Amino acid sequence: MENYHLALRFAVAIGLGMLLGLERERSKVEDGGAGVRTFALIALSGALAGHLGQNLGLDWLALALFVAIAALIVGMYVVTAQRGDTGITTEVSALLAFLLGLLCARGQLQLASWIAVAMALLLALKDWLHQLAKHINTTDVEATLKFCIVTLIILPLVPDINYGPAPMDVINPYKIWLMVVLISALNFSSYLLIKIVGPEHGVGLAGLLGGLASSTAVTLGFAQRSRQTNADASALALGIVLAWTVMFFRVALMTALISWQLGRQIAWAMGLLCVAGLGASYWLWQRNKKRERGQIEPGNNPFELDEAIKFGLLFGVVLLLARAAQVYLGDMGLYIAAAVAGLSDVDAITLAMADLVRSDASNLQVAARAIVIAVMANTLTKSVMAIGLGSAELRRITLPIAIALLATGAIGALLL
Repeated sequence: MENYHLALRFAVAIGLGMLLGLERERSKVEDGGAGVRTFALIALSGALAGHLGQNLGLDWLALALFVAIAALIVGMYVVTAQRGDTGITTEVSALLAFLLGLLCARGQLQLASWIAVAMALLLALKDWLHQLAKHINTTDVEATLKFCIVTLIILPLVPDINYGPAPMDVINPYKIWLMVVLISALNFSSYLLIKIVGPEHGVGLAGLLGGLASSTAVTLGFAQRSRQTNADASALALGIVLAWTVMFFRVALMTALISWQLGRQIAWAMGLLCVAGLGASYWLWQRNKKRERGQIEPGNNPFELDEAIKFGLLFGVVLLLARAAQVYLGDMGLYIAAAVAGLSDVDAITLAMADLVRSDASNLQVAARAIVIAVMANTLTKSVMAIGLGSAELRRITLPIAIALLATGAIGALLL
C-alpha cells in the first residue's frame, strides 16, 4: 500500500507536468522552448526532491535543485530573448511545475491538481484575456479597484448589527453592503460580456445581452426604434421578449444564491415564465425573416462607488418599507410593497425577500409570492413601455405576449 501511494504521487506529478507542457507546446517556437517532456521532467524533479528530502533528511536538496532548475530556465530565457521573445510565461510556469511536483511528493495531490488546472486555464485563455484587457479602460480598472478596497478591507469593519426599534430593526449595514457586492458582481459579469463581444449584434443576441444589464433599457430602446422607417417590428419584438426572459432567469439565479430554500420555492413560477418567454421567442424567431442589428451599451461600471451606494440606499429603503408593510398591513401589505417596488426595480425587492426568509423561514411562501408579484409588476411596466412607445406593428405583436406572460405569472403565484 505504501508503494502504491508513492507511485501515485509520482504519477500525478508527471501527469500535471504533462498537462502544463501540452498547453505550452502550442506556444513554443519551432527551434526551442519547453514542451511536454520538459515540463514532465521538471515536475518529476520536484517530486523526487521532495521525496528524498522527506525520507532521507535531505531538506536542502529541494532548494538546491530548485535553484539549479531556475538557473537553467534563466539561461533558456536569455536565449529566447535574443530572438526577440521577451515573454516569461513559460519560464514562470516551469518553476511552478517544479513546486507542483514538490507538493505531490508531500501528499498534497488535490491542492497540486487545483493549482495545475488553474494554471492551464490561465495559459489557455491567453487570447481571450488579452482581448478582455483591450476592452477594459482605465476608468473601469480604477472603479473595480476602489470597490475591491471597500469590499475586502472596509466591509469586515462594517457593524453587523440591526438598527431601529423592534420590529422595524431590519437595517443592518453589513448585510446591506453584502447584497450590494452580490448584485454588483452579477451586473459586472454582464458589463464585461457586453464589452468583450462589442456593442452591435443581431437583435436577438442584443436582447439576450441587454437583458443581463437592463431589460428595461432594451425595451425602451427597441420600442423607440420600431417607429423608424422600415424597422422590422418582429425582429425588435424578439429582442424585447428575450430581454424579459433573461430577467426571469436572472431573478431565479440571484434568489437561489442568497437563499436556496426560497430559490426552490419560486422555481416553478419562474420556470413557467421562462418557458413562456422562450416559447414566444422561438415563435418570433421562426417568423423573423430579416436580420436587423441592434445596438447595446454596457452602461456604467457597476463597481462605481456612486452606483453601489445608490443601490445600497434603495435596498435599505425597500427593506424598511417591506417590513413596515408586513407588520402594519399583513401579507397583503407586503404584496403591495412588492408590486410598487417592482414597477421600477426587481433586484432590491428580491434581495429583501431573500433576507426576510433567512431571518424567518415561516415567511417562505409570502416572500416567494412577493418576488413573483414584483417580477410581474416590472413586466407590466415594460409592456406598457413597449405598447405605448412602440409602433402599431410592435404593439400588435407584444400585446398578446405580454398578456400571456402576465397570466403565466399570476398562475405561478397562485401555485406557490
